Amino acid sequence: MLIDAIGTQHKVASENVRIVSLVPSLTELLFDLGLGPQVVGRTGFCIHPHAEIKSVESVGGTKKINFEKLQQLRPDYVLLNVDENPKEIADELQRRQITCIVTHPLTVADNPALYELLGDIFNRPNEALFLQKQFSAAFDRLEKSRALRPRRRVLYIIWRDPWMTISPATYIADLLNRVNWQVAGPFGEARYPVFQFADLDLDEIDLVLFSSEPYAFSKSHIAEFADRYPDHAKKACLIDGELLSWYGSRAIRALPYLDHFSSAPCR
Repeated sequence: MLIDAIGTQHKVASENVRIVSLVPSLTELLFDLGLGPQVVGRTGFCIHPHAEIKSVESVGGTKKINFEKLQQLRPDYVLLNVDENPKEIADELQRRQITCIVTHPLTVADNPALYELLGDIFNRPNEALFLQKQFSAAFDRLEKSRALRPRRRVLYIIWRDPWMTISPATYIADLLNRVNWQVAGPFGEARYPVFQFADLDLDEIDLVLFSSEPYAFSKSHIAEFADRYPDHAKKACLIDGELLSWYGSRAIRALPYLDHFSSAPCR
């Protein structure tokens, strides 16, 4: 059953359909499934694969797009994500009678099903199976060592002005949990809560991770944190936010990266 994240049932697509992806992770996945020649549109944030993506037309960002430009590309399908694209975009695409495939992976273990869904819809089952095997091997290696890893509470920072972190209900938090790291912070109902350092007890936090995406944190921010909180300076380090937040085929590389990173995170 080819059913997407909002319950829409899809048919197997005909060959040479035209695809627009409004999700960077999915754009990369399409290329890794061998569908690059059929990707006719993307967002400005779709930057992988670097060489091939340059020739694909941009239709805007993940939150706001140029609908007229998109329609001129004559897509048969548009790929969306619940977290990354506003519902208003999906509603407008449907009003224009453009078929949408909506995704919403919440855990790392959701990736194989995502490969299968797109592989089956777009006639790339063998390519999807290859990715599934790669993912499973990396995932199994990480899971075997999980029980041996010390439990750590982690503050994972994604933005400043205002400061923002992640809740346990996010894809990133689930990935961190693969190495026995639990996210800390003021959660409430927000998936990406705003916080103030003054409201946190840094003594209860083992690691303060500054993500390189979506905010481009750098070594200067680590130094700033160390100056302000010298007693906790050794807890702070940079982490590759692209690897940690991009699902799809990028997850195959994220798993060994996190395995290595977690062995000595801030050294």
